[in-house]
Amino acid sequence: MRVVFMGTPAFAVPSLEALANSDHEVVGVVTQPDRPKDRGQAVVPCPVKELALAKGLPVSQPDKIKSPEFLQQLAEWKPDVIAVTAFGRILPKPILDLPPMGCVNVHGSLLPAYRGAAPIQWALIHGDTETGITTMVMDEGMDTGAVLLQQTIPIEPEDTALELGARMARVGGVLLVETLTRLAAQTVVPCAQDHSRATMAPLLKKEDGVIDWTQSATEIANRIRGLSPWPGSYTFHHEHRLIIRKGRVDAQGGPAGGGQRPGTILAVGPQSFWVETGAGRIEVLEVQPANKKRMSVEQFLLGYTLRAQDTLSPQPNLS
Repeated sequence: MRVVFMGTPAFAVPSLEALANSDHEVVGVVTQPDRPKDRGQAVVPCPVKELALAKGLPVSQPDKIKSPEFLQQLAEWKPDVIAVTAFGRILPKPILDLPPMGCVNVHGSLLPAYRGAAPIQWALIHGDTETGITTMVMDEGMDTGAVLLQQTIPIEPEDTALELGARMARVGGVLLVETLTRLAAQTVVPCAQDHSRATMAPLLKKEDGVIDWTQSATEIANRIRGLSPWPGSYTFHHEHRLIIRKGRVDAQGGPAGGGQRPGTILAVGPQSFWVETGAGRIEVLEVQPANKKRMSVEQFLLGYTLRAQDTLSPQPNLS
């Protein structure tokens, strides 16, 4: 089939790679405009554009996907189907109606669970032990279209959003090619979602990263995993902001909590420190101070002083 691919971040790269290596013909790639990145604010291409250019594929980066010029470009590519993985914009009806075989989306959950922009992160935050990839026929709703294929993926205890997302992206590429092949052969039947079972995975905000130490150790550990690498789970020691990059529930072997106030540092060891929570304790193994790189607690303590009975809090303490 003639395929137009729409995607933007690293999660979409395996989908484009799989399509480019398949029997389907990628006739065009649509991605978001280049944007400034990091502190230097240098304008850089997104991962999908980089791959598309490396493979010599035509690329379009419309500012407005409803513009007549872009719609004309899509029509000239004459796609049989439009494949979408993490494009980052809602497709309007003129695009949904353009290809004869519709628009197919690769979504990072087992729909109808976790509709929305951050399904991988919210699955980890909620402590799920499995997730999956869904391919679906796109409609005008938010991830409400009929399901084509699904594949379950286990969540490992140490998975972060970055690690789980990379593994899921590879599965997504394989499942997308299988979906398009079966659509062409008319061997897959769309199945309507049970909307009564739908849950949402809204876009994350920076403030979602603040650690509430009154939550349980398990809840905090899951948030640390789910919010890595962005926005990161952070707290304050006095006026200093610390992102907790790696932490685990201390089931045994750590210092006794003794009913301390949540957020209290119970003990500081050579390679980790322990924090009281609303239920249980967190052992912190890696941190990232403001404007510095991620580092082990051992490295961190070479230039920073933490003491038992110090308090970590959601807001800086300037007193």
